[in-house]
Amino acid sequence: MRERVYRTEAVIIRRSDFGEADRMLTLITPGGKRRVIAKGARKTTSRLAGHIELFTHATLLLAVGRTLDIVTQSAIMHSFDTLRADLGRISAAYYASELIDRLLEEEDENRPAFELLVGTLAALDSSRNVDLVLRAYELRLLGFLGYRPQLYHCANCQETLAEDTNRFSVAAGGALCPRCAPLDRGAITMSLSAFKLLRFLQAQPLEAIERLTISPATRTEAEQLLRGYIRRILERDLKSVAFLDEVGRTAPETPAITAHSSHKE
Repeated sequence: MRERVYRTEAVIIRRSDFGEADRMLTLITPGGKRRVIAKGARKTTSRLAGHIELFTHATLLLAVGRTLDIVTQSAIMHSFDTLRADLGRISAAYYASELIDRLLEEEDENRPAFELLVGTLAALDSSRNVDLVLRAYELRLLGFLGYRPQLYHCANCQETLAEDTNRFSVAAGGALCPRCAPLDRGAITMSLSAFKLLRFLQAQPLEAIERLTISPATRTEAEQLLRGYIRRILERDLKSVAFLDEVGRTAPETPAITAHSSHKE
């Protein structure tokens, strides 16, 4: 039987006003996604107010309610202050939060997805390659939730893929070998550099991203391939995509990164 009061780690991915002074929070926890109420959190005297900001990684004490559980205490574990001060980073955090919100069902326990979100927010807080952090996040999250794109074996015939692979099928769920590529007229042309980048990001830890030097064209291509695949799964674009794109268009050009990867392309 569930305890009347329980403690959980959580990342706050969405919040809205509720009633006269409360806030409704959407959390990602190791036990899944859930909605809770922070009573009185909009009052200036509330002790909770500063502890339930968006994208905060916190330990929450919750009391079981009739319909929604109630936040009684919150202790911040990571506030990701750098992320909050940078429009590009915070737009990426909005996107990461909306993606997991759309893909993860309520109460669907998935500790790896929770840990991935925490690690991704930490990377967005410090990385010089924010866009590549998002690509790695997309690939891993899709994998954890049953949508892993096939990048090592043909999505149609399961043959091991080689460097002559140059088509990605959103319908089949991954890359196609040269023999199967003509079978899908909607398959997207994929360069060898984008193919290698996606495979690298799918397999390597987030820390490895800092060693990469990737051309803007390859970054854009990888983004568009995954965006098309995610659009197919969700049957629409995420709302945060427009915000992310607008920030990308108006942000000053990022200085060239001179660090080199030990991964050869």
